[in-house]
Amino acid sequence: MTKLVKKAVIPAAGLGTRFLPFSKAVPKEMLPIIDRPVIQYIVEEAVEAGLDDILIITSRHKKAIEDHFDRHTELELALEAKSKFEDSNLVRSLSEMANIHFVRQGEARGLGHAIGMARQHVGNEPFAVLLGDDIMTGGVLKGMVDTYNQQGTSVVALMEVAKEDISSYGCAAVDALGTQIVEVKDLVEKPPVAEAPSNLAIMGRYLFTPAIFDEIDATKPGVGGEIQITDAMVSLMKKERLLGYTFSEGRFDTGMKIDYLRAVVEFALEREDLGQEFRELLKGICTREGLT
Repeated sequence: MTKLVKKAVIPAAGLGTRFLPFSKAVPKEMLPIIDRPVIQYIVEEAVEAGLDDILIITSRHKKAIEDHFDRHTELELALEAKSKFEDSNLVRSLSEMANIHFVRQGEARGLGHAIGMARQHVGNEPFAVLLGDDIMTGGVLKGMVDTYNQQGTSVVALMEVAKEDISSYGCAAVDALGTQIVEVKDLVEKPPVAEAPSNLAIMGRYLFTPAIFDEIDATKPGVGGEIQITDAMVSLMKKERLLGYTFSEGRFDTGMKIDYLRAVVEFALEREDLGQEFRELLKGICTREGLT
């Protein structure tokens, strides 16, 4: 009988050099999208998909992530003393979202190594991996979980990108199975444009059977001494099926400055308390700059 997916792993140990000097002292996963950090959106996505046991892989420089999901009783009491009960409940709710655990990656040895650190916590169960940079809307993870629960095999999120951009991603060769589901036949990490088997790129969400851990352990380090998860996935495909869950929109790579700014703008426009006022602000800026 296929075990249902209940656990999620969020690798969040990277240095975040694209956001220096901000990320020198503050984890890039704590970049605010208005009034919530990126990492909170990702945890909320896992919870909405039914995953309530979450392991976040951090490093010694990222204690702020742990603090964000911990109780802050002094702040709660201070807010309550001013009759700000809604704010107090909001702060308290962060520690009650899910069962959140932490483990530190002592050295940067790649995504495969980070995921491998979850072995003891995950045990012999399937689990999802949500990259700490990527916010996704539209139910991609929920769709992947449903696919696993029906098919009982690993699933990866795939999105079409411009042909000239495929060399920046892991790329999948696939056979179509259904409207959104494909069977992955091969994976190539950052192929030259002329050699890419498709324009379907791996996008920040994975769902693995526990068999991936043996493949990670057997994977030799590549460039920079890093263990690539793509290499482990290729090995896994020799032993079990790998499905792809395709989608076309709703992804924000907040590790990229321009996509981070896009996320802030789009999320602000959707807010009931900010949307209309922010829309008027943008219209004013566009008029001033001569934009349409």
